[in-house]
Amino acid sequence: MKAFATSPTFGCTGVAVSCCETTTRRMRSGKGTKLATVSGMDCFCGSYEIAQEEGLDKSAVVTFNIPDAGIRFKAPFAAVDAEHGHLAALLALLEFIDSNQKYFPRQTYQIYSNNLKIVNGVNQRELLDDKFSSLLDKALTYRRKYHYSLEWIPIGENPAYDSLFD
Repeated sequence: MKAFATSPTFGCTGVAVSCCETTTRRMRSGKGTKLATVSGMDCFCGSYEIAQEEGLDKSAVVTFNIPDAGIRFKAPFAAVDAEHGHLAALLALLEFIDSNQKYFPRQTYQIYSNNLKIVNGVNQRELLDDKFSSLLDKALTYRRKYHYSLEWIPIGENPAYDSLFD
């Protein structure tokens, strides 16, 4: 089943979000059934660079996965480099959580990304390029609001890539 989401930060519209049938049924019930029932819900995000083709203005696919809720998200994105794509994926995940608080009550989130530079930048262990300062500020604002932790995960263990090409 497909649902649609938008990302105001990145101007993505009509983005497909795959949901498992149970999750979709809960959302349609309109009763606000909590999907995030476990403190420290695991979430995964990443970005995959795509080959530039003539007439295609997108250079990456940003993706995130919330396995406990059966949610997978992917969208084409015009990234300036790999770090930009991974930061966009993290912010798309955080915006999704923020805009769906009816289903994701305030709690802590354990987020995993396979881009060590972004993980270290958001965790303030490494400086990111100044061109990403406004995006980094937004990620840190979400951290204060939703108390997430961000850790590195090897790309082969990141389920955000599981169904990237379907």
